[in-house]
Amino acid sequence: MTGLHSYNITIYSEADIVTARQIGRNLSKSLGFGTIMQSRIATTISELARNIFLYAGHGNVLIEPLEEGERVGLRIIASDSGPGIEDVRKALEDGYSTSGALGAGLPGVKRMMDEFSLESSPGEGTQVVVIKWR
Repeated sequence: MTGLHSYNITIYSEADIVTARQIGRNLSKSLGFGTIMQSRIATTISELARNIFLYAGHGNVLIEPLEEGERVGLRIIASDSGPGIEDVRKALEDGYSTSGALGAGLPGVKRMMDEFSLESSPGEGTQVVVIKWR
């Protein structure tokens, strides 16, 4: 894993979402993830960054390589200081959406990743941390 470093992408626009997704795909490839996992990681980053853009206006996506003993992985931390999520339990249900979208984003992210945590306070923002191990 020598030479790999973290990336912190500020999300202000659709172009930033594309940039974050591409960085995640490239870093996951460098870490030895297969093409299917690279796509899942890119999709996860896209979903989290899009939520920041749509619901908070702006925020950050941190993408960082992990190494724990023999395990290699990728951690993604998406954070914003937007309005927060009113009902986290509902937001993790398939089909739930406050924007008229399909409501597959957060539940899909949770299924695609190995570790998932979400903290949100109404009026203070949201932080989602996910990890995918190779």
